[in-house]
Amino acid sequence: MSLASLHDPAMLETLALTLKLASVTTVVLLVIGTPLAWWLAQPGGLWKEAVGAIISLPIVLPPTVLGFYLLIAMGPQSPLTALLGHKLSFTFAGLVLGSVIYSLPFVVNPIRNSFAAMGPRPMEVAATLRATPFDAFRTVALPLAAPGLSTGAILGFAHTVGEFGVVLMIGGAIPGKTKVLSVTIFDYVENLEWGKAHLLAGGMLVLSFSVILAMMLIERRFGADRGEARR
Repeated sequence: MSLASLHDPAMLETLALTLKLASVTTVVLLVIGTPLAWWLAQPGGLWKEAVGAIISLPIVLPPTVLGFYLLIAMGPQSPLTALLGHKLSFTFAGLVLGSVIYSLPFVVNPIRNSFAAMGPRPMEVAATLRATPFDAFRTVALPLAAPGLSTGAILGFAHTVGEFGVVLMIGGAIPGKTKVLSVTIFDYVENLEWGKAHLLAGGMLVLSFSVILAMMLIERRFGADRGEARR
């Protein structure tokens, strides 16, 4: 492995594409995942838990299985393609859609848990102060759920960066368009380019450690704040 690998245009292009995909996916996940998590955190029947189970399917479903069905859904003969007028498979937009579906539970579940841990009392107090439901959600619920939001954002970003099976199935390995870091590592190993594979794999190892450490620090800080609030 040489320092020249750090300036490899193809590697830098792959890194930029991966960070772009992870950033766009994380923003979309937070926008749709936060209200969804709030809805799931509210009392409801068995059907609401069924929706939560469907959202959590990517946690246990093999990525290639999910990728296979997404590939069919994005194919040229699919209703989605007919609706949009063009297929999403092997495009960046298709990668974003697949990544959102694949990483959705890793964002929704931590936020949902934070909303559930908050309990109904803060919103009831806000209602007595004549706050509208939206204002109460914006000024009370969201700040109290900040640890879950932070954890969800970190997990969503990191999970998107580490995707392999889903992105390979629906995006292939088109340089500059759908070829992300995980697919690039696979290609380097296949071509026996061990130095470049080590460089990228080592970077993802550091990222994974940083994600775990960040989540532990968030939980520790949140636990300390809760302890002080109870005194």
